[in-house]
Amino acid sequence: MLVAASVLTGLVAATGTASAHGAVGGGIEAPIPLWLLYTGAGATVALTAGWLAVGERQSDTGRGPGESHADREATNRQLSVGLGTSRLLRTLGQSLGLVALALVLLDGLAGPQVQSDNVATVLFWPVWLKGLGLVAMLVGSPWRVVSPWATLYRGLVRLEGEPIALLGEYPSRLAHWPALLGFVGLVGITENITTLPRSPRLTAAVVAGYALVMLVGALAVGPEWFRRADPLSVLYRLFGRVAPVAVERTNGGYRLSLRPPWRACTRPVADRSLVVFAIATVYTVSFDGLTNTRPFQTLLSGFALLGTPTGTAIALYGAGFALFVVSYWGAIKLVTTLGTGAGRGGMARAFAGSLLPIAAAYEVAHTYPFVLRNLGGLIEIGTAGFLSPDLVAWLPVAGFWGSQILLIVGGHVAAVVAAHAVATTHYGRRGGRRAHLPLVVVMVGYTVLSLWIISQPVVA
Repeated sequence: MLVAASVLTGLVAATGTASAHGAVGGGIEAPIPLWLLYTGAGATVALTAGWLAVGERQSDTGRGPGESHADREATNRQLSVGLGTSRLLRTLGQSLGLVALALVLLDGLAGPQVQSDNVATVLFWPVWLKGLGLVAMLVGSPWRVVSPWATLYRGLVRLEGEPIALLGEYPSRLAHWPALLGFVGLVGITENITTLPRSPRLTAAVVAGYALVMLVGALAVGPEWFRRADPLSVLYRLFGRVAPVAVERTNGGYRLSLRPPWRACTRPVADRSLVVFAIATVYTVSFDGLTNTRPFQTLLSGFALLGTPTGTAIALYGAGFALFVVSYWGAIKLVTTLGTGAGRGGMARAFAGSLLPIAAAYEVAHTYPFVLRNLGGLIEIGTAGFLSPDLVAWLPVAGFWGSQILLIVGGHVAAVVAAHAVATTHYGRRGGRRAHLPLVVVMVGYTVLSLWIISQPVVA
């Protein structure tokens, strides 16, 4: 169904397992013993939670839990973008989306069938899929403007003269489950497990199927389909919660303001499908890093009886995802036991946003060299070899590894701050300290797991 169905043929053709991301380096010797690194990073996250619990001082000045004077000052720094500039930016974004779609389809089908020489494979997986995610983490989701299928739909609406929804409104019972299925199919399985991203022709087929499903769905139930069923729309919107720059629409323009990266992560998500989606963002990028490691390859060969390597990897992906979901809901059950307030469903939605800084930080740490390297490759293809920039030449292996550690630990600290703010909002200062504890344990576990993954030797 949806995007997952559009890649079914490609999954059959793309046997074998491979991560789409080539790492700068991995498994280099740490300057300190790894056990000390894990202990120190985990302690940093735990001590952050302890400091928040012991040192919090709420006043009656109208400041929210976890919000400092510096937070309010950051929010007050604003920049306005006028009507003319905003129209120009929207037109530019829509045009770039349509051009990108056309290039992926045309070059993927008719261009050279070599991964590094074809626009489809160099543009879609690294620059489009991952690069726009990094943009969303800085200034919020650009997908509402850039989405080529949404632009095509708006064009059809202009021709028709009214919104098109042949079958009526989007069924509310579907929530965001279609987007979750699409994310698992496109990113969790196709990109991370199969060799399909190496094939320009199969990449073009995936994008064509994706575009068709999105357009048909919108024509059937209206533009709400793009918001709830498009996996990239939901993914970038969730990533946008950690953006230090908040972008708000005004009368024809935009207003930009600075904010702490955990501020929007204290808001509850809309429904349970988004809770599972938030968990999926954390798990999938962790699994992506894991597929590059020797322990995973050893595990893969050990379960060869399950069938092909691709089938075995998909089964492992599903089992690990289920474990992450169970661990989160188990922590939420403990939260509601230690605190007093809303039930498990309400608390699961309330705390889900606090997972997003973890997912975003690891996503940046894991993929930014991948995006930069392929952006340089895209420039080389676009200039027919006249320009051949190496955008990661400045980054030594030790520097990359160090940046991964800082990003991962920083993301987990931001997650702890967000979760603490949510806990004190629902349970008060005293109850919030107790209720926050199970999530701190889970987040420390995520921290150590993430650092263990990046410390492992990378294999081809």
